[in-house]
Amino acid sequence: MEKTDLKKILSVSGQRGLFLYLSQARNGVIVESLETKQRTTFGSSAKISSMADISVYTTSEDVSLKEIFTGMAQKLQNGPAMSSKEDPKKIKAFFREVLPEYDEDRFYVSHMKKILEWYNLLQKFASLEFVEEEEEEEAETEETPSEETPSEEA
Repeated sequence: MEKTDLKKILSVSGQRGLFLYLSQARNGVIVESLETKQRTTFGSSAKISSMADISVYTTSEDVSLKEIFTGMAQKLQNGPAMSSKEDPKKIKAFFREVLPEYDEDRFYVSHMKKILEWYNLLQKFASLEFVEEEEEEEAETEETPSEETPSEEA
């Protein structure tokens, strides 16, 4: 299975699940549900967040979802996480193990539940190995070759 590019994995406010970015549409974006593989378009007014742009508050600096997912995958040996419907005390205990320095005043159980759901979707329908930033830059430069024309000297 190829590595997951979290920049292309999207969460849409008001919609269940995660979506894979496919392309830009005239009035929004075309996406595909990770779970159902159903394609749909979300308009420019939809509140869309890339997984790469989301981070969690800690007592020192914010931690990216990629780091949290990686920590969860290591702890769970790439297996599924507990259900988001588990007892909130168990969920908090789990996140204390994965991210001991999380900020209890700003990182709520509702956030933890959402991260558990997202992790389980990625674990089941994508890969828990993520594209590194260098790999992303290489892929972008390969996709858009530079158009250098040799200069003619007279």
